[in-house]
Parts: sequence; structure tokens; C-alpha cells
Amino acid sequence: MFDLGWTELLVIGVVALIVVGPKDLPVLFRNVGRFVGKARGMAREFSRAMHDAADEAGVNDMAKGLKAASNPMGTAMDGVKQAAQDMAKSIDPAKFDPSSETGKLAAERAEDAKKIQASTARAAAERKAREAEEALAKAEEAEAALKPAAPKPEEEAKS
Repeated sequence: MFDLGWTELLVIGVVALIVVGPKDLPVLFRNVGRFVGKARGMAREFSRAMHDAADEAGVNDMAKGLKAASNPMGTAMDGVKQAAQDMAKSIDPAKFDPSSETGKLAAERAEDAKKIQASTARAAAERKAREAEEALAKAEEAEAALKPAAPKPEEEAKS
């Protein structure tokens, strides 16, 4: 916060020892500790109030909306993934008799949910791989732009 190192703290301690004296130094440090504790508590309370006000104003919803607008494919994939996870959690084939029609249907739905989860995970991995390839290509372009141009054969002959 104040960017004080150990040497600065040592100098402050020595000056406090000289100015205040060894008898009153523990009382001074106790009072400073109380003050710092109260200041931290007030800062924590202020921060919590700001977060609550932001929640009430809908700032978090706007942030989610902006994130969705900037990366619609990722948001859609996240939504599908969440829906598949919810579906997989809600369908427990063990609740039903496996020989009954309901049990067979629940088992099919659970398998479908697992397939959807696997495909969304695969799609997310492919998307990340494409993003990594694009970043690598950009890095290679930047590296190529930073390399000095090779001298032309005519310039080598002159030198």
C-alpha cells in the first residue's frame, strides 16, 4: 500500500524508539495497530457496499453482456456445456427400473447428455487450439517483421 521495505520500517522503528521512548513504545504500537485495524475494516465495509451497489445497479449483468457480445461463440458453447451438465445431473438412471420404459429412456437421456458434454468439450478444445494457432501465427509475423532484412546480393558485392 505505502510500498515500505524492511529498511524503511527499521528506520521508522528506530526513530519511534528515540522519540517516544522504550516505555511508551508498546502503547504507541498498540494504538497504531488499532487504527490500522479500524481503517482496514472501514475499507472492507466500503468495498462491500460498492459491490452491493454495483449488483443492485446491474453492473455485473452488463459485464456478462459485454463478455457475451465480445465472444459470442464462447458464450454459446458455455451455455450448451452448462445445459448438458445440468441435464446429466438431473437424469439419474439408477432411480428407475432398468427394465421399465422410463428406465430405458432415462439411460438414453443420460448417454445423450454425456455425448453432448464430450462434444462441447471437444469443440472448446478445438476453439482453443485455433486461437493458439492464430496467436502463434501472429507471433511469427511479428518476429519476422522485427528481423532485419537480409542484404541484397548487389550490396554484398559492393562491400
